[in-house]
Amino acid sequence: MTRVITYGTYDLLHQGHINLLKRAKALGDYLIVGVTNDNFDRDRGKLNVRNNVLERVDAVKATGFADKVIIEDYVGQKIDDIQKYNVDIFAIGSDWEGKFDYLNEFCKVVYLPRTEGISSTMLRDNSQETVKVGILGCGRVARRFPSEASVVSGVDVCAAYDIDAKAASSIIDENGNSIKMFDSLSDFYDAVDAVYVATPHLAHYRCIKESLLAKKHVLCETPMVLDGSEAKELYKLAETQGDVLMEANKTAHCPAFNHLMVMIKSGVIGKVVDVEASLSQLLDKSGREFDSEQAGGAMFEQGSYPLLPILKLLGVNYEKIEFFPRIENGVDVYTKGLIKYPDAVSSFKVGLDVKTEGDLVISGTKGYAYVPSPWWKTDYFELRYEDQNENKKFFYKWDGYGLRYEIQEFMSCIVNKRFSSARLRRRESICMAEIMQQFRECKNYFKI
Repeated sequence: MTRVITYGTYDLLHQGHINLLKRAKALGDYLIVGVTNDNFDRDRGKLNVRNNVLERVDAVKATGFADKVIIEDYVGQKIDDIQKYNVDIFAIGSDWEGKFDYLNEFCKVVYLPRTEGISSTMLRDNSQETVKVGILGCGRVARRFPSEASVVSGVDVCAAYDIDAKAASSIIDENGNSIKMFDSLSDFYDAVDAVYVATPHLAHYRCIKESLLAKKHVLCETPMVLDGSEAKELYKLAETQGDVLMEANKTAHCPAFNHLMVMIKSGVIGKVVDVEASLSQLLDKSGREFDSEQAGGAMFEQGSYPLLPILKLLGVNYEKIEFFPRIENGVDVYTKGLIKYPDAVSSFKVGLDVKTEGDLVISGTKGYAYVPSPWWKTDYFELRYEDQNENKKFFYKWDGYGLRYEIQEFMSCIVNKRFSSARLRRRESICMAEIMQQFRECKNYFKI
């Protein structure tokens, strides 16, 4: 049997891709197709990739030419794959002529003629939809949004609104004339296609609902809302309106974190029986984070981050949750939570005035995953086993403040008319809101 391997991004799969796959298939009996993952593409400057890796894998499979589809994760993987799969022929488009001659040491290298007059870049340029985005609530996090959005294609941050005109003007000052400040909310909505909500927690529900009723797509800072019924109502409204509603949890859209979740779910550490996640900061007590009237406190400010890996790996159908908060001046400066599942357990710790080790540990029946602090900005993790020779380390790049990951997924959902993201599913977002609601209502709540 002659085994052939080829690689590509396969963004906006077109006739040129199909022709190349057909030619590669004709070279042998078995075709392996490597699809570059999102993180690998970003490292090579491909921030304009329209389809995410799962969509691109499905598109390649749908052609019927690939006998096996694999993910290309790192530089140098081609040599590993050629040896791993006993490949006889490496095939690639003629636009790479000479670039892969070094692989002749391991197999035969064939450069295939490419289809002239068509490319993913051309299709993106011809079909590029610019989404006009307005910032609603111009506080600390929102000020990072324009620079992060500038590296994602198809985004035009053009408007800002805040009840505090000084806060809105600060964003204008930092970004020149590209952003216009609005005094009227209705005029603000008329100027945009989508809204980034970065208001204080208690204003999220109203701002999201008003934006959806104005027929705008919405990206809202985490936690989206603090009530499960509100979350369900808003997602249903978005679906009815035909608009995208997404919770802006930067860790959920981080390439390294997503790769970790996929690996864990594939069984590399066996069955997950325990997840421990911690996050803490020592903040200035004069800030809104310590104001009970503004839903301050560690749980509301930080809780959605450690809840993320728990819900993604163990699911939303837990049996019991308990909270152990330390309260000062009406807010929790520290909270430990325990969540019991039918066949697993998890715990999380968050703190604004208590410092703890901010790592993530996922325990399984074959081994465990360790992500050091700050794990919520995942750029490195380890898989550890009883036999230390089997341990593996994974390194990634964390770009900027991390908001660009959620912005890119938000744009992808809008352009591709996807109303849910696998990176943070609606049921997970709703479950987070339900847990916040239980904490707010002091259910299973034991002060320390």
